Amino acid sequence: MKRLSEAPLVHPDAGVLATRLGRYTEVGARTRLLESVLDDYSYIVEDGEVAYTTIGKFVSIARMVRINPGNHPMERASQAHFTYRASAYWPGEEDDEASFFDRRRASPVTIGHDVWIGHGAVILPGRTIGTGAVVGAGAIVTKDVAPYAIVVGNPARPVRRRFPEAVSERLLALAWWDWDHERLRRALPDFRGLGVEAFLEKHGG
Repeated sequence: MKRLSEAPLVHPDAGVLATRLGRYTEVGARTRLLESVLDDYSYIVEDGEVAYTTIGKFVSIARMVRINPGNHPMERASQAHFTYRASAYWPGEEDDEASFFDRRRASPVTIGHDVWIGHGAVILPGRTIGTGAVVGAGAIVTKDVAPYAIVVGNPARPVRRRFPEAVSERLLALAWWDWDHERLRRALPDFRGLGVEAFLEKHGG
């Protein structure tokens, strides 16, 4: 039986480079994380790719999701690899990867708390996904997503809100994702059994 803990659970086939992993986090097989943050209680399963992204707490990321994928330099006369990875083609030629990847770092992605990102979704550079949002399977996110919005399609578009705006605002004010581990455990029956408004009434939101 899998047991999560304060120490992140990283599959041996995953690649994690210059990334901070929070408590009770999990990284699945063949997933790659580059210069990112995966905060407490969040997970990403198999075959994901994440670069230059800050991911909040309690974020659920399905298989084959790409967050902040690279773009080719379309403004150049050629957008092909040889223009920035020249050493692979000509011995002694210097690469231009540093400036190329600096451009990617300049367009980070930010994902809030309690977000669900469905199978095969792609989130393009520079986007912000608000807390509580849902990104549907296969969606291509080209614009920011509001808190508690549900977006689907290519390009991703809002289809509805998870909750009325007043309820969303109360959840944001309650910020249950910042509760400590034992308080979360004590509230577990309420997370499971109460509707959102009853939960807010009980827990002061």
